[in-house]
Amino acid sequence: MSDIERAVAAHRAGDLIEAERLYRAVLAAAADHGEALHLLGVVMAQRGNFPEADRLMARAIAIMPDLAEVYAHRARVLCQLRRLDEALALCARALMRDSRDIEALNVRGNVHLETGRFADALTSYDQALAVEAGQPEVWNNRGIALLRLGRGDDSLASFDKALALAPGYFEAWSNRGNALLEMRRTAEALDSYDRSLAFRTDNAEAWNNRGNALRELGRFTESLASHGRALGLRPDWPEALANAANALCELDRYDEALAACEKALRLKPNYPEALNTQGNALLETNRIADALASFTAAQAQKPDYAVAHLNEGICRLLSGDLARGWEQYEWRWQGRNPGRGFAQPQWNGKQSIAGKTILLHAEQGFGDTIQFARYARLVAERGATTVLEVQPSLKTLLAGLDGVGAIVARGESLPSFDLHCPLLSLPRAFATELDSIPAETSYLRPPAAALTKWQSRVGALAGTKVGLVWTGSKGHKNDHRRSIPLAGLLAPFTGMGVALVSLQKEIGAEDRALIARDGSLRHWGDDIADFADTAALVSLMDVVVTVDTSVAHLAGALGKPVWILLPFAPDWRWMLQREDSPWYPTARLFRQSSLGDWDGVIAAVARRLSELGTSVSP
Repeated sequence: MSDIERAVAAHRAGDLIEAERLYRAVLAAAADHGEALHLLGVVMAQRGNFPEADRLMARAIAIMPDLAEVYAHRARVLCQLRRLDEALALCARALMRDSRDIEALNVRGNVHLETGRFADALTSYDQALAVEAGQPEVWNNRGIALLRLGRGDDSLASFDKALALAPGYFEAWSNRGNALLEMRRTAEALDSYDRSLAFRTDNAEAWNNRGNALRELGRFTESLASHGRALGLRPDWPEALANAANALCELDRYDEALAACEKALRLKPNYPEALNTQGNALLETNRIADALASFTAAQAQKPDYAVAHLNEGICRLLSGDLARGWEQYEWRWQGRNPGRGFAQPQWNGKQSIAGKTILLHAEQGFGDTIQFARYARLVAERGATTVLEVQPSLKTLLAGLDGVGAIVARGESLPSFDLHCPLLSLPRAFATELDSIPAETSYLRPPAAALTKWQSRVGALAGTKVGLVWTGSKGHKNDHRRSIPLAGLLAPFTGMGVALVSLQKEIGAEDRALIARDGSLRHWGDDIADFADTAALVSLMDVVVTVDTSVAHLAGALGKPVWILLPFAPDWRWMLQREDSPWYPTARLFRQSSLGDWDGVIAAVARRLSELGTSVSP
């Protein structure tokens, strides 16, 4: 066996060190041995020494100018060196010599992928697969191109084809996870990342993206640990730092999140996503001016960055700058939230709607629907016939709302209409400012049948009747910040002689057991059919004490005294540094003075109730 044959055998066996030694021995004897130059270049590329690989392959091309394979291999090296135009030119030279060169077609696709020409990349990969379909790397790369083109299902099928050919292909498992994460099939994405890491624990990209999946699943501590594994492998990776900052924000570790963002921005100054995360951390610590600066800086780097525009809108609404806030808040329809896609145009307040039928439709939670349904009267006053589409459990309650011509539950057939407007776009349409908020003392009434159902039960209670709500929907992304443990909320009311009534329909097993042991709180949730029942119960209370949930809006809309317990960084509609609400005249706001300080809030509520006795007011 010759020296070159022994070198090739070692190379094929995966012994790169021995292969390098043997190739260099061949070149020591014959410096212009084209094959040895070429294959030593391949070894150096495999070992990550791309500059030397490039030099060796350039020499090989000078000696063997008609060999398509060496052009393609050098093009792959130039991709690693970010010399993409040169790589593309080399692919063209290879394909002039052999139009069916799979490596050249594959690398050409990679260059197109890197330069954002995703359709051209897909064409190159398909041409390579037409030559030979059993190429797992090409199927994997094709899947990436399809994902960039927004063809998630096709992308997933391409990754599955790669894995059918090479079940241990860890990069394809990782990319499959990316496709599933993009498709919001998050649990499946996590499984794919775990499969990738079972084959290669040093796959930093999989650790990083696994952290993103865990964050989407609400597993924030695990998410941070996964990003930490990625950073252990690549300590100066800006994307992993920014993703770790997102997880730190979810864990309320804002100083650490800001430090991670600052490091990411030092490493990558043009990084709008890190600026947006920085803004979120500042927003959650009520540093509104600084947060606004971060969001606008992100937009300067990426003008169509919808999330940064939306976050700017939230900052402005929170600080009382409603006019600019409503404008920026419209960016919520960009990116992953395209809206309902109605053929009819959206009303923006400028068109005449006299004699028209307009669909006003709920878009977010129950509380949002209750808060902004008040605009139906103003729409009707402009001469329009209104159709209000709401969540099914709100239909009975809102059927009697002033200005509503017809009401339908989401999922029911819609009547014909000329225009539409999402409920949270109505303030913009009416150019609502602080002094023009339509803030009637009450604009909702409980249905008579619901009142009759609850009057005798509530009437039998002695003392001041206090309605309690301590937790919101577990699906709400900020529920862990706004909800309070029931035990902590009950303790200050002990011995006050008040009648405590749960206004929640659903509670967990732990809270149900506590209510049974404590005996001071009446919970009739199993008998609450919908919001009409909740409204009747609220109307029969002397005061409602609630965290920031739909019942806060319901009580305010009914004109009942409602004391709303707010986290340190409140939702934008409650604004900052005020005890009242321009949206609800009967509301009083109790705010955390520092992050997580519910004890101080509850003590203030108990003190206020003790001072008022049976004479309850905002």
